[in-house]
Amino acid sequence: MSNHLDVLIVGAGLSGIGAAHRLQTHCPDRSYAILEARDASGGTWDFFRYPGLRSDSDMFTLGYPLRPWLQPNAIADGASILAYIRETATENGIDKKIHYGRRVVSAAWSSEQARSTLTTAEGTEWTCNFLYLCTGYYRYSSGHEVAFPGMGDYAGHLVHPQNWPAELDYEGKRVVVIGSGATAVTLVPALAQQAAHVTMVQRSPTYMIPLASKEPLTAKLGKRMSPERASRLIRKRNVAMNFLTFQASRRWPEKVGQMLRDRVAGELPEHVKVDPHFTPRYKPGDQRVCGVADGDLFAALREGRTSIVTGEVETFTEKGLRLTDGQELEADVVVTATGLVMVTFGEVALSVDGKAVNSRHLQVYKHLMFSGLPNLAWCVGYTNASWTMRADLSHQYVCRLLNHMARRRYDVATPVPKDAAGSDEPLLNLSSGYVLRASDILPRQGTEGRWKVRNNYLRDWPRMKLTRINDGALVFKRRVKA
Repeated sequence: MSNHLDVLIVGAGLSGIGAAHRLQTHCPDRSYAILEARDASGGTWDFFRYPGLRSDSDMFTLGYPLRPWLQPNAIADGASILAYIRETATENGIDKKIHYGRRVVSAAWSSEQARSTLTTAEGTEWTCNFLYLCTGYYRYSSGHEVAFPGMGDYAGHLVHPQNWPAELDYEGKRVVVIGSGATAVTLVPALAQQAAHVTMVQRSPTYMIPLASKEPLTAKLGKRMSPERASRLIRKRNVAMNFLTFQASRRWPEKVGQMLRDRVAGELPEHVKVDPHFTPRYKPGDQRVCGVADGDLFAALREGRTSIVTGEVETFTEKGLRLTDGQELEADVVVTATGLVMVTFGEVALSVDGKAVNSRHLQVYKHLMFSGLPNLAWCVGYTNASWTMRADLSHQYVCRLLNHMARRRYDVATPVPKDAAGSDEPLLNLSSGYVLRASDILPRQGTEGRWKVRNNYLRDWPRMKLTRINDGALVFKRRVKA
């Protein structure tokens, strides 16, 4: 069985649906399909099922520009986000373009045919002129598991958030959550609503900031303009605020760090100290700041339903775990919120004219294409802001590129850097554990402009939407007909 499309999108999550929406709007004559490995759309927001799942970015920037977020809650729960994604797909007929149960395992580019052949684990083959990977960058099969000593001795329930069992009963139980990232910050207050007590164990703290879950401007602006216009205005304001905050973090990290710590200090009960529990080892701009919706984590600490411990796990015991300072924590349930495993290109094995592609040797071009890879883009969102802000710029650029190629009858577009060596800086320049663990597989950045990842929406916007497509770094070709 062979199916040929102008464009194949891999992944029917937030990015994949957004890409299809842009493609239908800006390239209406292109045939396309979406290949989804799972049996449902929604990606992350359908896959993760742990309690309290919610956005860590405001929905006015995480939502689609072509379909503005119209609800008043800036921080939304996972079910609301999933419904939003699926409604967008249904309203635009995108749901009819999704082929479920199609896990792409390889994509082979042929210069002779000027097309990619995709092979799925189910044995089907698809061909396309342009391949757009909207797969995200983490492994779906399992998260990052830390092999703590003594785990086999533990008699209670051991759970990783990425594989949360629906039947897990934690009501009235003692729960320990190992971790301090966005998942742990979300999980702990949600579990504390039913558990007897929840203890958050962190090796090192994370910068946090309390955020209001509802946007007060929604009601005020709603009296003067349409909900769509109000949503777009709030989005613009949030984009500007995010930009200013990140730039301040880079320029004055000590001052911003102190401001964040002072903000948290005002939310804590007297017995919980900012130092060491909320004094990170890194600078504010080096990792994402965790938003705490309505300060629910801090409220749980004030009410005594939750406690926080900063220290190293020495070993698991039969009844719980012991820290290196000798402190013993008994638990009926231990949740290892120890992070994700990053993968490149959705674990699709890429090849060009029969030669396997080593992702470590690639240079990124404009944050989405890669040196020596013809007619391929990988959607990677921002690390310091809403994922969709960057993803939508990538979607629009892909549409501009496709239209440019059609007008000039080009069949192939390949990024070719002048400086083949580039730099050794990875695609994602964060100090987060999940990024550092993947440094050996991530593509690299170059040293200038088009080859460097800026993570700066206000600089990326003109570069992706206004600059010339034929900028000298993309090499265009026409297929030689046999």
